[in-house]
Amino acid sequence: MHNRVGFKRLGRKASHRKALHRNMVTSLFKHERITTTKAKAGEIKRTAEKLITRAKVDSVHNRRMVAKVMWDKAILNKLFVEIAPLFSERPGGYTRTLKLGQRQGDAAEMVILELVEKTADKSDK
Repeated sequence: MHNRVGFKRLGRKASHRKALHRNMVTSLFKHERITTTKAKAGEIKRTAEKLITRAKVDSVHNRRMVAKVMWDKAILNKLFVEIAPLFSERPGGYTRTLKLGQRQGDAAEMVILELVEKTADKSDK
């Protein structure tokens, strides 16, 4: 019986899972959209939502708390200066998940995880 399981282990050891979270969250804030499996996206979404909520109030303490998760200091600054102000009026739901279908090789359910609001410096392709 699996009572009160807090997260999915994703078939990885703790250090691998922590590195995966850090890498994917950093990539999400860098590119504002990532393609991944549905299971990974669900876990990354939880982490990203918490970080954006933390970044909405720019303080030294909040920057240090978010810096524990982020790899890149430039992306950390982008989160606090560019991304978080876009969500200042939104009480939650900063990301969306778009289904892509199944991956060719192993039929894993693939999704696009993206930020609901985009920064202005993105050009249309």
